[in-house]
Amino acid sequence: MADNLPNRFMQERRGGVCLHLTSLPGKYGIGEIGDAAFKFIDTLNDMNLGVWQFLPAGPTGFGNSPYQSLSTFAGNEMLIDLAGLVRAALLTAPEIQALNVLPVTEVDFEQLVPKKTALIQLAAKRFMKSAAADLKSEFDQFRDCHDRRWLHEYALFRVLKSRHAERQWLLWPEGFRDHDTAALRKFEARSGRALLEVKIVQFLFFHQWRKLQQYASEKGVLLFGDMPIYIALDSADAWARRQLLQVDEDGRPKLVAGVPPDYFSRDGQLWGNPVYDWDFHAAEKYRWWTGRIQHSLQIADLVRIDHFRGFESYFAIKPDADTARDGEWLKGPGDAIFHAFRDALGDISIVAEDLGLITPEVDALRRRQHLPGMKVLQFEVLRNDFDIMSIEEDCVCYTGTHDNDTTAGWYRAKPAGAANRKEISQVRRKIRDACDGRPATIHRDMIRLAFASRARLAIAPLQDFLGLGSEARMNTPGTIGNNWRWRVREDSLDDALTESVARLVDESQRKTLNQAGQLNNNSFPCHNVR
Repeated sequence: MADNLPNRFMQERRGGVCLHLTSLPGKYGIGEIGDAAFKFIDTLNDMNLGVWQFLPAGPTGFGNSPYQSLSTFAGNEMLIDLAGLVRAALLTAPEIQALNVLPVTEVDFEQLVPKKTALIQLAAKRFMKSAAADLKSEFDQFRDCHDRRWLHEYALFRVLKSRHAERQWLLWPEGFRDHDTAALRKFEARSGRALLEVKIVQFLFFHQWRKLQQYASEKGVLLFGDMPIYIALDSADAWARRQLLQVDEDGRPKLVAGVPPDYFSRDGQLWGNPVYDWDFHAAEKYRWWTGRIQHSLQIADLVRIDHFRGFESYFAIKPDADTARDGEWLKGPGDAIFHAFRDALGDISIVAEDLGLITPEVDALRRRQHLPGMKVLQFEVLRNDFDIMSIEEDCVCYTGTHDNDTTAGWYRAKPAGAANRKEISQVRRKIRDACDGRPATIHRDMIRLAFASRARLAIAPLQDFLGLGSEARMNTPGTIGNNWRWRVREDSLDDALTESVARLVDESQRKTLNQAGQLNNNSFPCHNVR
């Protein structure tokens, strides 16, 4: 099957790293798509790692989760590079120094968001007055391209949300809640400047992102994005196009998404996202979904679809349930949606996240559609029949993901945790056998194991390359409040680390591209589907 993969980026053996953009180093409270991101691409190039995987880059809402975005198309304004705005004369150096007091080893969202929002809004206000002519021309192009497709709806949503104390749209006055045309026209007439500023902020994000894409392409580093299968109820998409979802006449979900009890949670995971009205999507030939895939593949070379199994069948829970224990599996769109993608877009560079409870039907769907899957060694090494050479080529092999503890933290867990004493003994034996008994720490052994696999792409979180423990965990599923905060220190990415990773990549014979290919000349490619 691997030889028939339509995904052109999964034809050779490559190694990569997973690091979310918010986790980049820097002095302004959060990772940004500026100098630190460009420097990280240089570091990956020196490490001979050809793939940078990151989490969804949309604007986040409650809980700061990148998987609960306010829009499936917009960019997260918290990632905009402030130093770049200074260079564009939209902010001054003294103005951005106010963020220097924020911590550098974690994202303090409570302090960061109001302070950085004020700076971004200040830059947007100055844009129309003082931005360079060529930048204004690019903005006009950006707005012409995206206004009708998603940008104007998103701007309306954000301004309305701001005017209603950031409450979710279900709690807005009826005319706004129900997307009434007359009410919205009146609102637009008196909110033109505020709407324009939201659009400018989005332009600034994508303008900076496009430069990062071009640099990664020139350095031979593939950008590997991530797309949640579900959209948040509190999002521009759900507000403007509730027909996409199984909701009642007031917009409240009839059923919500989640998964039954599993490795991560005894009660399952109650995500709360509204589930799709797949009959509606089929009737419109999956046009909204196709536009979403196209948009994702315009900002990344390769895209992982989170919770792929939901396309075969999805777990639906009553909205008033306290846990995900009581739900039912309902049929998803199956092959039809992927046929629609390829009919509209041709070959698609997608990876299926096929973890958790995967049935033969789900696996068969993935294989029929020639989509690479995922293998996570923290799970695989605990299997009695584990053999590293049994991992197939058509997958991405991970030491762990953003939802796992770090490898060091997982390995050191107490008996009641992820690895009990028997499992620890078993892991030690398997790792020792797989690595020919070479003495090394567990994180290096697991990375070496992943990179020695037959998988075309092998990836480890940066925390594992650094050998960090549970204090560096990115997310604990089913919890809120302490997630998505970890950041790497700049001095951690030193020459010793770079050299050791480069040797490991060389040992595993994983290639890097000298050049991933130039981007087209269109700075803001438009969607061809709607």
